[in-house]
Amino acid sequence: MTREFPQNNVQVKILHICTSQSSLYAITCPWRSEEDAKTLDEIKEKIKTRPNAFFEMESYIPKKNGLYLSLVLGNVNVTLLSKQSKFAYKDEYEKFKLCLTVLLLLFSIICYFFVSYRFLDAILNFLLVWYYCTLTIRESVLITNGSRIKGWWVFHHYVSAFLSGVMLTWPDGILYKTFRNQFLAYSLYQSFVQCLQCYYQSGCLYRLRALGERHNMDLTVEGFQSWMWKGLTFLLPFLFFGHFWQLFNSLSLFRMAQLPDCKEWQVLMCGLCFLILFMGNFLTTVAVVRQKVKSRNQKPKSL
Repeated sequence: MTREFPQNNVQVKILHICTSQSSLYAITCPWRSEEDAKTLDEIKEKIKTRPNAFFEMESYIPKKNGLYLSLVLGNVNVTLLSKQSKFAYKDEYEKFKLCLTVLLLLFSIICYFFVSYRFLDAILNFLLVWYYCTLTIRESVLITNGSRIKGWWVFHHYVSAFLSGVMLTWPDGILYKTFRNQFLAYSLYQSFVQCLQCYYQSGCLYRLRALGERHNMDLTVEGFQSWMWKGLTFLLPFLFFGHFWQLFNSLSLFRMAQLPDCKEWQVLMCGLCFLILFMGNFLTTVAVVRQKVKSRNQKPKSL
């Protein structure tokens, strides 16, 4: 039998230590010497690094798997017990995502420019289903081991997996052929933007980790986060163009669903999926940009 750790008690103790220590350092003595003051300043500097240390300690505490991991893997303990193992798994995740993105980009180019067979389209959609399902499993394992991923960037992989599955089941016909090139062009553009993001975000994360501003388990995402504000704002036009392309796909499918000849349920379902992706991606990106602009405008006032 595996021993269960009182996770909540550990978190409470960690919070209590941080609070008590910070309150102790807040106490000032009028009779302390310059040497004592210098020592106290050194201790204050050291205590600033404690939250990160406690965060790493907490990441090693065995956790119960979430609902999704429990359904997929059961009650298997997926907590990795060393920094090397955690970083190696994260690095493998990043390599897997980049390699599959390049493969999907090449496959989309072949299907769009060179061949037009429903069988090859089905292989592309199957690859997309497998890719997104694998990402959701690996991301759940990484979250269990301390990776901090925003909720939407995880959830949108579930929506993308469902969308790809619906596209896979869409029977060959007039409506499918009408939407085919538009979808392939969108997939091609999306894969290209994801390659850009993987390349530039990896470099930015490496630099921020070296400066101690990001955690070692932070991941690249298919969107925009606050830490990308310095150096990666040039990606925003590419991202917004992709978001509005999702809206365009959704509106196109909704118009197709109103045609009298439309009998496939996949048309309306794909339209809803694209609309959800647009709303989630667009609102999340706008919220991050608005927050950063607001905080930057408030800095001169506080000085």
